Amino acid sequence: MSFSEAVSLFLTLAVPCLILVMSLKLLWKSRNLPPGPTPLPLLGNFLQIRKGDLVKSLMKLSEKYGEVFTIYLGSRPVIVVTGYKSVKEVYVDRSDDFLARGEIPSFDFCYKNYGIAFTSNMERWRELRIFSLSALRDFGMGKRNTEEHIQEEAQYLVTELKKAKESFFDPRRCLSKASCNVLFTLMFGNRHDYEDEELLDVLSNIYESFVIISSFWGQMYEMFPTIMRYIPGRHQKIFYYLRKLLLFVEKRAEMNKKTLDPINPRNYVDAFLIKMEKEKMNPKSEFHLTNLVNSTLQIFFGGVETTNTTLTYSLLILLKYPDILANVHKEIDQVIGQDRNPNMQDKNQMPFTDAVIHEIQRFADMLPMGVPRKTTRDIKYRGYSIPKHTNVFPMLTSVLKDPTCFPYPDEFNPKNFLDENGEFKMNDAFMPLATGKRTCLGEALVRMELFLFLISILQKFNLKSPVPQEELDITPDVSGLGNFPKPYKIAFVPR
Repeated sequence: MSFSEAVSLFLTLAVPCLILVMSLKLLWKSRNLPPGPTPLPLLGNFLQIRKGDLVKSLMKLSEKYGEVFTIYLGSRPVIVVTGYKSVKEVYVDRSDDFLARGEIPSFDFCYKNYGIAFTSNMERWRELRIFSLSALRDFGMGKRNTEEHIQEEAQYLVTELKKAKESFFDPRRCLSKASCNVLFTLMFGNRHDYEDEELLDVLSNIYESFVIISSFWGQMYEMFPTIMRYIPGRHQKIFYYLRKLLLFVEKRAEMNKKTLDPINPRNYVDAFLIKMEKEKMNPKSEFHLTNLVNSTLQIFFGGVETTNTTLTYSLLILLKYPDILANVHKEIDQVIGQDRNPNMQDKNQMPFTDAVIHEIQRFADMLPMGVPRKTTRDIKYRGYSIPKHTNVFPMLTSVLKDPTCFPYPDEFNPKNFLDENGEFKMNDAFMPLATGKRTCLGEALVRMELFLFLISILQKFNLKSPVPQEELDITPDVSGLGNFPKPYKIAFVPR
C-alpha cells in the first residue's frame, strides 16, 4: 500500500470516528439540559440561526421549545431564557446562581477577563463594583452636580443644532458628542469641543465596534471564535477599534497621573489611581493599570452607546408619531415654558412625557439578548441540571414585549406606562438595561441624560422629516447584541 493510499484509508476511518466521538460528547453534555434543537458536531445549531438575525431565530425557537431551552453556538451550550417571570428568576429571584458574566467572545478577546463589566472573576467583579459605585457617586452620578453638567451640555447641543439652520442631516453624530462629553467629564474630568478630532475618533470607534459585534460577522464570531479569529472579515475590525479605545484610555490615565492631587481627586480615573497607590504593596490587589483601563473603557463605552442610540431612536419615533410629539410639546410648554432649562424635578409633573420616554426605551429594545450570564455553581433549574459555568442568555426583548406585562407589546404606545387617569404607571417588566445585582452601573445617569437632553431639544425645536411619516421605518437595522435605528435624516426647526 502506498503512502497516499494509507493516508486516505486513515482519513476515511478517522473522520467518521471523530464525528461519532464529538456527537456522543454533545449528547452526553446535553443529557439533562433544557430541550432544544439537535446540534451538529462543530456546527452546533448554526443551521437554525437565520443569517444576521440571532435574536429572531432564538425567539422563534422559544415558540417550539418553551420559555427555557438549550442552543449550541458551535460546541458551546447556551441556556436561553425568555418571558418576564423566567428572566426575573435569573436576574433577581435566583441571582446568585446566575451572577457570573457570560461569554461575549469579541469583547472577551480584548478585555481578557479584566475590568468591571466583562470579568467572570467574581471576587474581581465585587471589588471593582463596590469601588466604582462609590467613586461615581462621589463625583455626582445621579446627583445635582451631574444634573448641572448635563444641563450645561444640553445647551451646547441646542446651540449645535441651531447651526444646522433647519437643514436635513443624520442626528446620530451630533447627539453622540453630547452624551460622550458627559462621560468625559465624569471619567476624565473635562469635556471636548464638538469638532475635536479625539472626541470624533472615540465616538467612531465605539459605534463601529458595537455595530459589527451586533452584525452577522459578530454573530459568526460569537458562534465560532476559535476559527473566526484566523479568518479575514469585517469582524477583525472589532479588535482594531477596541484596541484603539484601550490605548486612548491608557493615554488619558497617564495624563491624569501627571497632574494628580491625592487629596483632591477630580474624577473616576483619579480615584482609581489613588486606590492603586494605596494598594501597590498588595500583590493580589485588583487595583492596577490593566483593571483601571478596562473598567474605565467598559463604563465609558456602555454609557455613551446606550444614551446615544436611545436618543437617536427617540427622534425617529417622534417623527413617526407627530401627535405624540405634539402632546409632549404641550406638556413642556405647560410645565417648563421657554424661559428656563429643564430639570429632573420637572419629570414628576410630566406624566405623559415620562411615559413616552419609558416607551421609547421599551420599544427600542436596545440590548435584546441582555448581557450573557453564567451559572456560578451546578444548579437545578426548572427540573433540569445545569452545570457550573454554563452560559445563559436572559432575553430582555422577550420581557419588554411580554404580552402578560404590556397591553400593547408589539407597537409603540405610551399607554403601556399610563393608567386610566393618564398618570404615569411604572411596570416591573421595564428592564431595558437588565436588573438585579449586576445591572448597569450608569443606569441612573442614562435616565437623567435621556430626559434632560430630549426635553432640552424638544423645548426649542419642532422636528421635520424629508419623507412622509408613513415612509419612516422604526424597526431596528440590526438585531444581534444590540438594536440600532435605521439611518434617517431630520431637520430641527426653532419653535
